[in-house]
Parts: sequence; structure tokens; C-alpha cells
Amino acid sequence: MSRMTAGKKRYVKHTLAQGKPTVFMSKSGASQELLKEIEKQLKKEQMVKVRILKSALAHDEAKQIASRITEQTEASLVEVRGHTFMLHKSDKK
Repeated sequence: MSRMTAGKKRYVKHTLAQGKPTVFMSKSGASQELLKEIEKQLKKEQMVKVRILKSALAHDEAKQIASRITEQTEASLVEVRGHTFMLHKSDKK
């Protein structure tokens, strides 16, 4: 997981704040299809906003789910707010 500067975090929050989530996580959880979609959007836009539906929150809290997806996608977790979280992944390796 890469470290983000405070400025980059602010930029991602500002960019995604007013937009609607582009990925919705259902009760099937962090399935391979969901992870592929998140990675596709990260590769294209470098940031993604994910909404966790209530049915997916039966076993874990939003922060735990966001942390797990952050690790699996090797992205940076920008913010968890309610049932929504934002990820950023730099295209530099």
C-alpha cells in the first residue's frame, strides 16, 4: 500500500466528494468481479468511490471491508465515511 501526501488526499476527496459512487458492493462481498471492477476503475481514473450496501455489512464494519479491499487492490485508502469509501492508486510503479 502506497503512502499518500496530504495534498493528494485532499485532491482525491475534493474530486470524489460530490460524485456518486461508481462501484456498489452487495451481499456477495468482495467478489473477484467486484475487485476486477475496482482495479479497472483505478487503472483508468486512479481513484474510485465504493458504496457498501447494508446487506454487505452483516459480518464486518465498513472500515474492515475497506481495509481488506485496499490491501487486495494495493491501493491507498483515502477516506471511509459511513458506508462509502474512497480509494486512490497511483499509476507509477
